[in-house]
Amino acid sequence: PNVVFFNSYKLKKGVSVPEFLIAVEQLNNEYISKQKGYISFQILVDGETWADSTTFESMEDAKKFAGQCEPNEFAEKFYSFLNLSTCKSNFFSVEKSY
Repeated sequence: PNVVFFNSYKLKKGVSVPEFLIAVEQLNNEYISKQKGYISFQILVDGETWADSTTFESMEDAKKFAGQCEPNEFAEKFYSFLNLSTCKSNFFSVEKSY
């Protein structure tokens, strides 16, 4: 089954949301979308809590991606917006899609 790598976090106080969204788009377009097994990426928000959801073809692909995220300019820019102490990550197997 497909696997969703899900991360939730808060942004640092005072950061520009439009600049953050540009950084997210660049990270996805230039790095994440080029990883083995990549299917899709979403950015979500609920008040001050943000989340991203990346769907991969398999658990192996998702864990390989999460375990070897190489430092790059796009990831560094993305992480510069985050309050890293609020980050939580999970892997979810897709049980059923409708």
